[in-house]
Amino acid sequence: MTAKKGSVLGGTLLIGGSCIGAGMLALPIITGLAGFVPAMVMFFCAWGFMTITALLMIEANAWFKDKVNIISMVGHSLGKWGRLISWTLYLFLFYALLVAYISGSGNLASTFLNWSFSWNIPIWIASLFFVLLFGWLIFLGTRPVDLWNRVLMVGKIATYLGMVFLGAAYVSPKLLSHFEPAYAVASLPVLVIAFGFHNMIPTLFSYMGGDVKRVRLTILSGGLFALGIYIIWEIIVLGIVPLEGSSGIRESLKGDKEAAQAVAGILGSSWVSMFAQGLAFFAILTSFLAQSLALVHFLSDGFKIKSQNRENIKMCALALLPPLILSVIYPQLFFTALNFAGGVCAVVLFGVIPVCMVWKGRYTKQLSSPYQVFGGKSLLVIIFLFAVFVLGFQLSSMLGL
Repeated sequence: MTAKKGSVLGGTLLIGGSCIGAGMLALPIITGLAGFVPAMVMFFCAWGFMTITALLMIEANAWFKDKVNIISMVGHSLGKWGRLISWTLYLFLFYALLVAYISGSGNLASTFLNWSFSWNIPIWIASLFFVLLFGWLIFLGTRPVDLWNRVLMVGKIATYLGMVFLGAAYVSPKLLSHFEPAYAVASLPVLVIAFGFHNMIPTLFSYMGGDVKRVRLTILSGGLFALGIYIIWEIIVLGIVPLEGSSGIRESLKGDKEAAQAVAGILGSSWVSMFAQGLAFFAILTSFLAQSLALVHFLSDGFKIKSQNRENIKMCALALLPPLILSVIYPQLFFTALNFAGGVCAVVLFGVIPVCMVWKGRYTKQLSSPYQVFGGKSLLVIIFLFAVFVLGFQLSSMLGL
């Protein structure tokens, strides 16, 4: 694993593309109750936490000379129970994200049709149409998804830039001065999932020929790239959308409306609203395609099913029907599903487990690695406690405590 291949720029864009998706739409609404400054503190906390745990996964990945995936890494260091827990959490993570994307797509489509054509389409019908249309694309296989995803990524970049450049004129500094830090911690679960690129680390190792220094640089630059995109997005949305009002932060959170819908509700029919809605569409669709295809492959691997040009229809149904049914029964699940995905699944998979792997590898199995994260045991304890704090906060919120 010493051959030089792959590029840091390419890896940075892979991480940025993995992070910047539908979850971004929730960030200003989730963080808006606290205000811009408290939100920035939480952004840097989540970014720092997820960056360090990603570096820990680099250390663990460097134990192996051959190509591995996260499940096999966990199995090697934490045994069969660690492997089973990771497998289960990955499954829940995939399903929770798909519930969020399907729910968000239905809400977005229903609102758009109502505003544009005065069509009162139920959210569940819009969600069903979304899954049937793009679920068919998943069935066609990786190559069609890849080709369509390239087009959609161009659309996502264009609408983001249009939203930023045109929306900047509407930003009110007074709205950015709102300050209620008591609400800040509630944003951590969604922020954790917003920086969740850790499943790509084994792929980056392979892409870069096992060059640990370049993988580490890619992780740092990719995380910073995503952070910069998120901060600009926060400034635009929180500078346009007030806390109160029919399309304000508080009402949007209660009505399960993401940031693009809030901006459109405040500005009405405008180019900024059009770009915001376009960004939401491309962000949800690219995230849906990526996670759906990943879940189909995850299930196919688990059931030892091999596909040729097209995916197995039963695996596609198993991947898409459960989140669709849940979204139809409970259509207002966008924020709830993202909170569960980040505060429970991602914080354990990408927070608790990397710490446990490295602790056992370093101090029990005495595994050697060409790279070791700074800070020793003290850092591992701090990261572990932070992860447990986020997990405990999310579980107490779910239980109404």
